[in-house]
Amino acid sequence: MAERVTHAHVSATTEPAAEDRPPKEVAEFIRYCHRRRPAAWPELYDVMCGIAARREFRGWGPEQLGERGLTFSLGGMPRLVSWVRFTLGASA
Repeated sequence: MAERVTHAHVSATTEPAAEDRPPKEVAEFIRYCHRRRPAAWPELYDVMCGIAARREFRGWGPEQLGERGLTFSLGGMPRLVSWVRFTLGASA
């Protein structure tokens, strides 16, 4: 019988992969959102969506964040999660 994998294995590395490091402005947005409401993932996702929708960070909406690589789409979720974890560390 085939083994069913339910969780991806995570290995510790000293240097995160380049795709796990957000652009500087995206990291600033993530920290801004977390300061506004110190929530863990996935609640932080809702905070981020609200802040983007209201353009509270530098007047940027989803379009401007998207230009910097941050999307709120389902397909972009793995990268967004890794960026949040990289930016916030253990608090994510």
